[in-house]
Amino acid sequence: MPKVNSVNIADFSIGGGIPLLIAGPCVLEDLETALACAFSMKEAAEKAGFNYIFKASFDKANRTSLSSYRGPGLEKGLTMLAEIKRKAEVPVTSDIHEPWQAEAVKEVLDLIQIPAFLCRQTDLIVAAARTGKPVNIKKGQFVSPWDMYYAVEKARKAGASGVLLTERGYTFGYRNLVVDMRSFPIMRSFRVPVIFDATHSVQLPGGGGGASGGEREFIAPLARAAVAVGVDGIFMEVHPDPERALCDGPNSLRLEEAKELLFVLKDLYEVVKKYDVLP
Repeated sequence: MPKVNSVNIADFSIGGGIPLLIAGPCVLEDLETALACAFSMKEAAEKAGFNYIFKASFDKANRTSLSSYRGPGLEKGLTMLAEIKRKAEVPVTSDIHEPWQAEAVKEVLDLIQIPAFLCRQTDLIVAAARTGKPVNIKKGQFVSPWDMYYAVEKARKAGASGVLLTERGYTFGYRNLVVDMRSFPIMRSFRVPVIFDATHSVQLPGGGGGASGGEREFIAPLARAAVAVGVDGIFMEVHPDPERALCDGPNSLRLEEAKELLFVLKDLYEVVKKYDVLP
């Protein structure tokens, strides 16, 4: 595995050292639920030896149906994220969908996320990078890992303080995704930290009859495999009660399940470190 350029976020760095956990509910529902996720995953991350960033969307602009819950919106969502950041004392991230949103979010977000469906949108990546914040670009379900090099270069040349890439599966027939484990070393060869989105990778887009379905039972085995291959962090959507989540419940983990998985992954990270898979 090639060495990467570490990315500084808050008071820690990502890449080749302590693994990162990005976790939270898919979308901001209410402050109570979000804080429950933030406090729970922060505690688990500290015990398991992970750095932690809270993630939730203020607006999910790519819902299957017009009637699907999208979130509280930019203004209210940023207020909630700032409150979570203050109360839980954690860095926060969320995704933007339009270039003008980059300036609006930079005072709150520690990491700006580019959604997978928009990973080829030059203006969006450039706007996020010009804030000087680190940028996490999720690999599109329709993009090869080799082609993500050009997305990285867009962000670098536009002034991002650091770039991460996140794998979340590739379209494999109708309403199904597959994870190509080659993508981790390929994208890491661009000298950027690579994150595995273990929950979106088991999503069944549009497979829930007007909403996305998911195969939650495959989250843990895919996460274990990704750590063994070599990744710098894990992304998980978590919720106190996934069956009642307003977005992506079928591919979200219950908080207790997520915490248990985290300790298994940490053990695997130690094996990877021992054999120098991820220098």
